[in-house]
Amino acid sequence: MGIRISLAALCGSLIAIAPPLQAETPAELDALARATATPTAGIALARRQVAAGDMLDALATLERVILNNPQSNEARLLHAAVMCRLDDRQGAMVELDQVRGRQIADAAWAEANEACSDGRER
Repeated sequence: MGIRISLAALCGSLIAIAPPLQAETPAELDALARATATPTAGIALARRQVAAGDMLDALATLERVILNNPQSNEARLLHAAVMCRLDDRQGAMVELDQVRGRQIADAAWAEANEACSDGRER
């Protein structure tokens, strides 16, 4: 019982000293919703985020696009590529399984394969 109390006290004190998360404003949330409303716009935003090195933001953007447009092969493949860049190969494989068998441009497959390749043939 003493250990549980100590852990609870420790967690409580860590929460108390942790800096607060920065909340997004309603205007920022509206802009993000508009930017991810169509697959084309959301994918373009995600590509800009990747180019800027903002992989976590790109991941979140693509998740919003996929939520609104689950049949977007390009969004799913880019999502898989970003997941591989973040070293989440298992998550990337889930996305790749979702698009397997669909008609997809070779360039889109190549991008995901390049990001997920670790030097061996797949």
